[in-house]
Amino acid sequence: MPHPNFNRRRFLQGLGASTALLSSGWSPHLLGNPSRKLGVALVGLGGYSTNQLAPALQLTQHCELRGIVTGSPEKIPVWQEKYGIKDANVYNYENMHAIADNPDIDVIYVVTPTSLHRKFSVIGANAGKHVWCEKPMAMDEAECQEIIDACRENNVKLSIGYRMQHEPNTQTVMQFAKDKPYGAIERIEAVAAYSGGENRSPDNWRMRADMGGGAMYDMGVYPLNGSRYAAGVEPIAVSGRHEITHPEVFTEVDSTTHFTLEFPGGAVAECMTSFVKPGNKLEVTCAEGSYYLRPMSNYNGVQGATSDGRKLDKPIANQQAAQMDDDARAILQDMPVMVPGEEGLRDIRIVQAIFKSAREDGKRIEL
Repeated sequence: MPHPNFNRRRFLQGLGASTALLSSGWSPHLLGNPSRKLGVALVGLGGYSTNQLAPALQLTQHCELRGIVTGSPEKIPVWQEKYGIKDANVYNYENMHAIADNPDIDVIYVVTPTSLHRKFSVIGANAGKHVWCEKPMAMDEAECQEIIDACRENNVKLSIGYRMQHEPNTQTVMQFAKDKPYGAIERIEAVAAYSGGENRSPDNWRMRADMGGGAMYDMGVYPLNGSRYAAGVEPIAVSGRHEITHPEVFTEVDSTTHFTLEFPGGAVAECMTSFVKPGNKLEVTCAEGSYYLRPMSNYNGVQGATSDGRKLDKPIANQQAAQMDDDARAILQDMPVMVPGEEGLRDIRIVQAIFKSAREDGKRIEL
């Protein structure tokens, strides 16, 4: 018969191991079963959730769609029928906090207008769920920091939805920034823009400043983040200006924004984002060669080449599925996420500086 102290010692050892796992962000129902798929609840059922994320979750290996949070009751039966979502896994914005009691849900993915990212990310973190937050992270630095703090205090992981950093050709460009196979980086050109935004309803959230609308918030983080990962270092100064187009339509937000980033060593990034003119590229000129991605931020077809003829054309089945599987693996294996909250905060800090520069006639702002 085992000695009673042996059983007590084994119990305390097991308790210590469980406590360590819990403190690292593991949910209790994942202990001992790390291979099971994580349950994801989409918060906000707009176009991106409907057309990209929900279909992508049918392709993922490490996570699956199990819940929804919506302020539109009419969407609920459609989503339940299409994806087999249980009644118990359906929430609205008022009762979302009750998701804390639902072991089916491991992750909340916030896909609302930017002005609501902080609110729902914090609710999710306080409910003990891992948080995936769509870009741009939040309205300002303080909101970004509040999300980071809530996730840290609740021992859950936080990932920002910069899908391009999970895309293989983009990752090659990121590696070039480290290895510098074409010498020192001298100039970057980055554009993420589209036309037709002037035809939007003025009620659309992208046309409202209080909801985080405007070209710079919506699309500008692509050339901004792209320039940063193409340079491989943080910018030291920025300047920006708004190009006024369709003033009768864009009464609250920017329709087109140009900005320049200055990096240590003299490299410069010239960037543009717009709702009314097209463009999608990332071009890097170095001392001994160059390379590009065209397009650089589309949902598919990202590709490019180098000046010595190397093709940047690695295939990827689905960007969103790859992103969510990467983030799920980070949770399941208790590893650092690829795009943490600090990355989103850095971009928002620069976005705020770009707007400040634009208000001050393009004044150079040191970061």
